[in-house]
Amino acid sequence: MTRRDLREHCFKMLFSADFYPTMEEAIAQLDQYFQSPEEDDADQSGVLEVLHKVELKPADSEYLQARTAMIMERIPEIDEKLNQVAAGWTTRRMGKVELTILRLAIFELLFDDTIPTKVSINEAVELAKKFGGKDSPAFVNGILARCMPKDDKGGDTDSPEQV
Repeated sequence: MTRRDLREHCFKMLFSADFYPTMEEAIAQLDQYFQSPEEDDADQSGVLEVLHKVELKPADSEYLQARTAMIMERIPEIDEKLNQVAAGWTTRRMGKVELTILRLAIFELLFDDTIPTKVSINEAVELAKKFGGKDSPAFVNGILARCMPKDDKGGDTDSPEQV
């Protein structure tokens, strides 16, 4: 399975977990993601499109559960960072789709040095195009651009905005 596919599954798991009131309930529900039935729908031109189909190797399933749980444990820290850089916005005001995409991307920026910054941002924008509204890609890109380390922007690396 590609990193993009794994990232999309992680996004969906994080999104669904956000509807449970406690961390314990949310983590307990992660396993249900893999039991969900296949879901499809017709696009605007009438072509059948698969929306949800989970066919994962056991190693991919374990990776996704562990990664999603790690992100969920860091949500307070991630949200604090988002609230610092999202001028005029707080995480409480953001749509759940955009917030989930931003949490995933911020986790990658702050805690996963195996993924280049620009890849994390690009993939977040792609998720916003697929799952968000028409303004979602620009919103996600704008927030993440403010989180990007200065050395990736070609500027000073000692900035207080540095991730």
